[in-house]
Order: sequence, then C-alpha cells, then structure tokens
Amino acid sequence: MSFAGDKIAIVIPTIGRCDELRKMLQSLAQQTRRPDQVVLVDEAGEGNTLAREFPALHISVTTFPRGSASAKRNRGVECVAPGIELIGFMDDDIVLEPQAVEAMLEFWKNAPEDTGGASCNWMNLPPLSASRLKSLRFVSRWGLYDPRGSLVMRSGFQTIFRSVPENRYVQWLPSGGAVYPRRILQEELFDEWFAGYGFLEDLDFSYSVGKKHRLAIVAAARSYHYPSKIGRPDWYLFGKKEVINRLYFVGKHQEFSRPLCCLGLFVRMFLSTFEAVKGLEPSRLKRVAGNLVGLALVVKGGLRRV
Repeated sequence: MSFAGDKIAIVIPTIGRCDELRKMLQSLAQQTRRPDQVVLVDEAGEGNTLAREFPALHISVTTFPRGSASAKRNRGVECVAPGIELIGFMDDDIVLEPQAVEAMLEFWKNAPEDTGGASCNWMNLPPLSASRLKSLRFVSRWGLYDPRGSLVMRSGFQTIFRSVPENRYVQWLPSGGAVYPRRILQEELFDEWFAGYGFLEDLDFSYSVGKKHRLAIVAAARSYHYPSKIGRPDWYLFGKKEVINRLYFVGKHQEFSRPLCCLGLFVRMFLSTFEAVKGLEPSRLKRVAGNLVGLALVVKGGLRRV
C-alpha cells in the first residue's frame, strides 16, 4: 500500500453556484473509482439539497457563512473522516473526466515518498495573454516570466499552469483540483490572510509545500474548468487584490525580489491599459484603477488585506 494511503476525500468550498456544483458532483458520481468522502463547505445553503441527489458520494455538509476560500478549505480538512489519508481540493465549477480519481490514486500508489502534492491535468486552459512579450529573453532573465509553465519567478509571479502529456514535477499547483496527503495538511494550512475570493492563496500554499516536497501534475487525471461568474470580484476590486496579495506573497517568502515584483505589477498595468485602449477589454481600465489604488494603500498604510 502507498505511504499516502488508498482512500481519498474531496473538499469542495461552494458559494451559491448550484448549477455548477451539480455538474461537479455528477462528474464525481460518474468516476470509475468514486471518492470515499465528499465534504461540501457551504456558504449559500444549497449543499444539503444537492447532497440528497447523490447518495452514492457519501457527502457531508458543513455550513461556513462568509468565510474566505482559504478558511473554507481549512474547515473542510477538519471534517475529513479518520483513516482517509489523501485529501483533494476541488472548485465547484470544474468537471472531472471519469478516470480522474482512479488515475490520481494510481499516481499516489507509486509516488516517491518526498511527493507533497499532485494536481489534476487542466485540459481547457485559456490562451496566454501577451504571449509574444512574455516569451522575450530579457523577460525571463529579469525573473518576470518564462514561457515554460508552472514555474514561480524571482519576481513572485507564477507562470501559467499548463496541461501536460505525461506526469511532470512543477513549482506550484492551483487549488481547484489538487490532492495532498493529510500529513502535509498537518504541517501546512491555507493562509487565511487571503480574504474572500482568495487570489493567490493557492500559489502561496502550494509553493510553501513545494519548498520541502515535490509537486506533480498527473497527466491521466484530466479536468476542465468552466469559470462561474458568481462570487467573483469586479475588475476594480480584483485590481486592488492583485497588487496587495502579490506584495504580501513576495514579502512572506524572502527569496523573492520586491523591486522585481513592483516592476512586474507595472508591466501588468501597462498590458491592461493597452488591452483597454485597443478596445479588446475596455473593462481592464477598472483593473488598472484598482491596481493604482492598491499601490497607494500599500505606500500609505502597509499591507491590509482586501
């Protein structure tokens, strides 16, 4: 038997996304190997109703009103039954292919002992924005970006999560479809400083785990993300989070460069402005406004979470 065990629980934080959550649970019910437990951390109250639709999934529901994404995941870990040593985190707006859970368990059965986390293989990735700029050599040399996927640069910016044809070890994992051994979650929890819609909380958590353990993408555990509009901040609020959360992450991990991070943020603002002026994304001006306000708040009063 694997050092990580052969049972798995899936923790799903949810916030008023009934249609999306139903599709997520349907994909779990159709697995060739169903999870041993599903934990819904429910903010909006639809969890118990949906749980009755899927009796085969052994769903437990815990109500957690007004909690951040990080706090909901931490609460979900507390609700996992004893004896289950693998804990997966799934967003409520993703769908798994039928063999995903079986493939994930097979990976952990043979995983090296220093493996600390593994992600599903995200198949419907959005296109990389500003790909020509991000592929320039000086951008990589300055630690701002790299065309290779799933890296964390000296600026504290992560490169896009990519689908892979075979298992691959990486430097960070998204929390929308990742699995960790319970022993890892006894050492490291999601940082609850990241409030509400927790932009970068998955980067912070997985990167912290990756300092001590290896992280992998499991090619055969394929998933699809269909982003819901429910529960997302508007562009202005996101712009503030983008600056403040990034600077918090960089300050927390001393190996990163704060000046390079600030340079990266200004480049991001330039790209957003360019996209708005060209008429591609007019709403991006609200993102830039939020960026500027976030920088002003940091200069004036330090890092206060949004």
